[in-house]
Amino acid sequence: MNQRVIDLFDRYTHGEMDRRKFLEKLTLLAGSSAAALALLPVLENNYAKADLLPEGDPRIKTETVAVQGINVYLAKPSSGEKWPAVLVIHENRGLNPHIKDVTRRLAAEGFLAAGADFLSTAGGTPADEDKAREMIGALDKAATEAAARNVVAALRARPDSNGKVGAVGFCWGGGLVNRLAVTDPTLDAAIAYYGMQPDAKDVAGIKAPLLLHYAGLDERINAGIAAYEAALKAAGKTYELNVYDGVNHAFNNDTNAARYDKAAADLAWSRSVAFLHKTLG
Repeated sequence: MNQRVIDLFDRYTHGEMDRRKFLEKLTLLAGSSAAALALLPVLENNYAKADLLPEGDPRIKTETVAVQGINVYLAKPSSGEKWPAVLVIHENRGLNPHIKDVTRRLAAEGFLAAGADFLSTAGGTPADEDKAREMIGALDKAATEAAARNVVAALRARPDSNGKVGAVGFCWGGGLVNRLAVTDPTLDAAIAYYGMQPDAKDVAGIKAPLLLHYAGLDERINAGIAAYEAALKAAGKTYELNVYDGVNHAFNNDTNAARYDKAAADLAWSRSVAFLHKTLG
């Protein structure tokens, strides 16, 4: 697919324009309204493909619990008593079927995985993704960070947790994981997929080891890499930074045909699982 089309979609999904303006620009790029409409199913997420590890798989157990007003989708191995815990933080579309699938996949890897819905206080993640993005944009930053810390504390205190807690986030969630690492000194590990970087002046507060995944074509997010890495090095922080050449923002999202890249997603996933076992096991 034309990279200009993917870049336009990325700008739209991150709030630079409304749907009407996006469709106008897409029509110009595609050459006609019919061609633009034909591109939409490829650009937008298809949650019919969100079950790499379906609900009901015998390897895992799932339930939904509440943590101080935040609904949390829990998945854990079907056998055993205690596991390392991992908070899973969604993209700017809320706790959708794809993120629930990621949560189940982590459970199958031997973790107590918790997909938190940070739109819970606004009524929960809606089916309408445009509405979800608007709701994400309206969240109070400090309150959201506090909610994430509350979930981390709740996971650590659970009797089925081994007492160690990490966090993994994607897109908006990757940015929140970076900020959580800054503001929660108890966090034991942090993985950010193509997430906005924290302010360089705040990096000194990070205690957790970091695993950072970036997409080579993601100019918007990658503009902050150099300053972040320089601050991490200056502060002597433990981190691993990977840039996956030739792939787009959201390359891990297997429900998005235009941006998903299986090779990069599989490599990043294997690195993430190994990192979590090393830091939390």
